[in-house]
Amino acid sequence: MDSGTLISFLAVDLLLVCVPGADWAYVISAGLRGRSVGAAVGGLVSGYALHTALAAAGLAVLVAGSPTLLTALTVAGAAYLVWLGWAVLRRPGTPGAGEEITAGGARVFLRGATISGLNPKGLLLYLSVLPQFLSTGDGHLPVAAQTTALGLLHMACCAAVYLTVGVLARRLLGARPAAARAVTRTSGAAMLGIGTFLLIQHTF
Repeated sequence: MDSGTLISFLAVDLLLVCVPGADWAYVISAGLRGRSVGAAVGGLVSGYALHTALAAAGLAVLVAGSPTLLTALTVAGAAYLVWLGWAVLRRPGTPGAGEEITAGGARVFLRGATISGLNPKGLLLYLSVLPQFLSTGDGHLPVAAQTTALGLLHMACCAAVYLTVGVLARRLLGARPAAARAVTRTSGAAMLGIGTFLLIQHTF
């Protein structure tokens, strides 16, 4: 794998990571509710670490080759997004409200890991996009090593972008409860909308 391949993957990956979705909605919501942005981002990144490990072990190929399994994972992720989005809409909260860092860090982390672990956009990346940047044949690293390297690069991109989003959301909206509540509701609506669309697409 040469530097050109890594740069090309980085460009594509940053485009995907910078498109707002369930991960963005969660880290914004966590930041505005007074929860630990670091714990939220750590959870999200750990979900992609699991994706990376499974892909490196060759299980991504197995999932990609089983439409039933892929659909089941997508539906599970969509259902979780619907549930989480509805919970956020019911209790949008204000800056500083909700779980404190010391009391809710583990829960925030686990919820983030669940969101990214079941995120359909993550499945798309690891099953469709990442394999296009793998090289085979003599003179190249083993596919598992290349997959791990690209997965780690994706995790680094996620950490940088999501930390920036969470911190900016907290700092810019922390003193504006009404605006923060509106943004939180928008985040909840985004999760609810994405989840509903995916459920309709894969169950009808």
